Formats: sequence, C-alpha cells, structure tokens
Amino acid sequence: MTSPSASSRKVLSKIACGRLQKELVEWQVNPPAGFKHKVSDNLQRWVIEVNGAPGTLYANETYQLQVDFPEHYPMEAPQVIFVPPAPLHPHIYSNGHICLAQPLRVFLVQQRPADNDRYVKNCRNGRSPKETRWWFHDDKV
Repeated sequence: MTSPSASSRKVLSKIACGRLQKELVEWQVNPPAGFKHKVSDNLQRWVIEVNGAPGTLYANETYQLQVDFPEHYPMEAPQVIFVPPAPLHPHIYSNGHICLAQPLRVFLVQQRPADNDRYVKNCRNGRSPKETRWWFHDDKV
C-alpha cells in the first residue's frame, strides 16, 4: 500500500538513518516473539509479519504491518498500518489504518469499526493516517 505522502517522503536524516540501522541490527539479533522483519533494502519502510497470539481469535493467522519512518525519526513517530487484508478488529479499518482513539481491549468478536465505510471512503487515494480526521466512537473515555 503506497500513499502519495509515502512516495514523496524525504530522505532520512543522518540521525534517523543511524538510529534505524542500530534498531534493525538489534531486531535481527533479538527479534520480538511473534514478529518477523521481512528483509528489504529500504531502511525507511519496514514490513513486519505478525503472528496472531495463541488462545485468541487471531491464533494461527499471520498479518503484515507496514512501518514508514519519517525523515526526522525518532523525533517524529512512524506511520504504522496493516497491509490488506487487515485483521477484523473493532480498532482496525479495512484499509489497514489502526484507530488508537480508545484504549485497546480484548474483543471476543472479529468485526470492523462501526464507521469503517465512512472512514475508508474519506481516506481514498492512499491518504495517510497522520493526515486523517478521526471520529471518536466512545464519549465515556
């Protein structure tokens, strides 16, 4: 999934490049359980395979996360989205965007957010989640 902002992004700063090279080596030496970095020559975009946690609705399923690092990483946060097909989850839109507007909770049903169609329609043409206006579903938080 490529967005206009991703294709026009700026080259990593020297600090970002050094930091990412260090983090990539650490990842290769001590990978987090359930995650696998797919090797590529693009330091600015990582693709991570994620295995569903045992004992959950996502057990035995594998998904991919795309992590795009900005020019000024780590001072600016990376953009993280699921590469479609994204898992069915109340905080994950069908286009792979992740809603962190609510505290993450364990859900017993695989489903899309209530406003999935409206949100995805608003995000046409590869709009970045960082450029997106979010709707809050829960006014009790």
